[in-house]
Amino acid sequence: MPETNADDNEPNGGIPSMTGSRRIAWAAMPTKVKASIEELLGSTVVNAVSQPGGFSEGVAARLHLATGQNVFLKAVNSLTAPDVARFHRQEGSITQRLPSDVPVPRLLHIYDDGTWVALLFEYINGSLPAQPWRGDELNQVLTTVTAMALALTPSPISASAAAQPRLGGWSHLAAPTQLTTLTRLSPWAAEHLNDLIRMETAAAETISGDTLLHGDLYPFNILLTAASPYVIDWPHAWVGPRHCDVLTVMSTAVTSGLDPEPFVESNPLTRHLHPYEIDTYLTAHAGFLARLAITAGPAADPHLINMATALGQASLRWLRRRRR
Repeated sequence: MPETNADDNEPNGGIPSMTGSRRIAWAAMPTKVKASIEELLGSTVVNAVSQPGGFSEGVAARLHLATGQNVFLKAVNSLTAPDVARFHRQEGSITQRLPSDVPVPRLLHIYDDGTWVALLFEYINGSLPAQPWRGDELNQVLTTVTAMALALTPSPISASAAAQPRLGGWSHLAAPTQLTTLTRLSPWAAEHLNDLIRMETAAAETISGDTLLHGDLYPFNILLTAASPYVIDWPHAWVGPRHCDVLTVMSTAVTSGLDPEPFVESNPLTRHLHPYEIDTYLTAHAGFLARLAITAGPAADPHLINMATALGQASLRWLRRRRR
């Protein structure tokens, strides 16, 4: 984890690299698997180009077919990356049940031979949001995410079929060695660790709801197009309060030196919230990111750890201002 101090330096350059470092090429996949995917598509693949965004291991590529069509493929070997394979299977289950009016790439096919798992989506010709955030793009994304939350209330998927929210982690950072690392990440968080643990526990009372939430809504999971932003990568979707995804997006504004409070005050999902609801969510959200950054271990993708560190520090800066 980088030795940066979240309490002293205000960021303004946006978040780090938005793509993981453990991608593999379409050409490296087994011939039998590629042939099966081409059979599903009804066409041969004439070109494959790796795509930016996201941190999953495996293939993430635009496939150009002999028919002239483009599709997006994400695929992984479950023997070498079992967690990613589990996420792909969960994403397939979630995405194929989303309403057609939600701005999500349409799932075309699922391939799963027990070892290789692949999802094939319609190809969206878009780009990741600029970093640091541009005001117009951030407003456009918040408008889309707000409408998406309303469209996914009540959730079209039961809470039992969705994932558990990736929130919380402060209670795991109290050990002396981890507390030392936390102090480098945020002296304020280390000093107020008992308060953060208490607020994180209280968050359980404020995260009930009936909205299907994306659960990982950062700039690397958003594609901007001329028509509308699209939200991609849904394995972590969970059912909860409809304001959580917009708060997650707002927290990323801090990495660009922007104040999220005007967005809170103007957004219909957040402007009437009790401050405690926002603070407890930010606490649990930052706790997950801090725990990931500190405890992931040396085998973790360094790009993912850099990203978790930057996003966790951003949420902590915002929370610290609010708690003053």
